[in-house]
Amino acid sequence: MAGETIIGRVKGTVKSLRESEHPVIAFGREILWVVAVVGGIALLLFLVCGTWPAVVAVESESMLPNMHVNDLVFVVQKDRFGPLQTYETGGNTGSMKFGKYGDVIIYKPNGASNIHPIIHRAIADHDASWFAANYGVEFSHGGYLTKGDNNMVPDQRSSISGIGPIQPVKDEWIVGKALFSVPLLGYPTLHYPEFAAVVIILLIIHEVYISRGEEEETKEKKKGRR
Repeated sequence: MAGETIIGRVKGTVKSLRESEHPVIAFGREILWVVAVVGGIALLLFLVCGTWPAVVAVESESMLPNMHVNDLVFVVQKDRFGPLQTYETGGNTGSMKFGKYGDVIIYKPNGASNIHPIIHRAIADHDASWFAANYGVEFSHGGYLTKGDNNMVPDQRSSISGIGPIQPVKDEWIVGKALFSVPLLGYPTLHYPEFAAVVIILLIIHEVYISRGEEEETKEKKKGRR
């Protein structure tokens, strides 16, 4: 009986919160609805793409003209929808992505998780001896040679402050490969504090507008009864 009483109380509380017209409670319902929708979309993307994050935003011009700043890029596991193709293997098989041969990969430079991943094209897969012979750099391991389509030199000839020279990309550093991109939709991702503030303000305005409308409707009904 106690269990039924508790369940009944919970149901009653949920019902009152769902039907309440109090502005604060109504606004909370709006926020929960947005969170539920966003969470559902995120889960669906993860199931389809097999990786997380399933979408990333382009932050620089290094992939011009094939990717632009604020493009939203959909990411899948590196072997989903076919094995990962480099510029070299893509040239042999005719596999093209984003205007050139080979896949564009999203990877963590040197495996670092404290900086944003890099979105560049996989050029080739070489062992450490190749890099030593061609670049004169003694890397401890081989991996993917990568390069931005708009860059003059490969990533492995450059460095990043805080992590040093960019090493050949190991398989475990790859977040995924780019499947397709949508122009401008990455803007909210790059500017999420501003975007979130705008959404919240719009929700507040909407709730105030609805509340005032209901108040006016109640007043009109009272006048009609008189």
